[in-house]
Amino acid sequence: MSEAIAGIVIPDTELVRAATTLVRNATDDTLFNHSRRVFLWGALKSAARGQEVDLELAYVGALFHDLGLTPTYATKDRRFEIDGAEAARDFLLDHGRTEQEARNVWLAIALHTTPEIPLHLAPEVAVVTLGVETDVLGLDLGEITDRQRAAVVSAHPRPDFKNRILQAFYNGMSNRPDTTFGTMNDDVLAHFDPSFSRKNFVEIIRNNSWPE
Repeated sequence: MSEAIAGIVIPDTELVRAATTLVRNATDDTLFNHSRRVFLWGALKSAARGQEVDLELAYVGALFHDLGLTPTYATKDRRFEIDGAEAARDFLLDHGRTEQEARNVWLAIALHTTPEIPLHLAPEVAVVTLGVETDVLGLDLGEITDRQRAAVVSAHPRPDFKNRILQAFYNGMSNRPDTTFGTMNDDVLAHFDPSFSRKNFVEIIRNNSWPE
């Protein structure tokens, strides 16, 4: 039987059930509840903006988007977003989705910390960014009604979420600091680790091996 939260029906399919089990086993309560909220916020905002979204693909994109922060899926030499994107792509192809569908979800996850660009791509890409920006940054909360917000948070609570998600980001990236260059993720490392030294884009240009 399908589950509905704030008017959003979570598809009752084998793919969705498998995605839920995989992510629930890999994440703690903070990341799992966050990922489910990302799906719900993204679906609500997409509907409010008149965008039709494949909810199965949106669900996988949302649930897998932070999977690269977890010990099971994290690598040591690439951005955590790519870790989650690769896991989602493999999962979707294994469950019969097309290469293009898997690619859209890959993009949704890989670009979810890159502002603005996902919103100009397919709805299945944009939906994850819409959800993340709502849950983490609190952007455009006016598009979510008070009743919808209460229903989502009741189903997936946010206890001390701001501090816990920042800690989850740090825990998932602190052992691969070079992968945060050029992203907002280096703000997290700088916040928790006073010894963290950011790479400087201007200095890289000024000091590279090209002669004047």
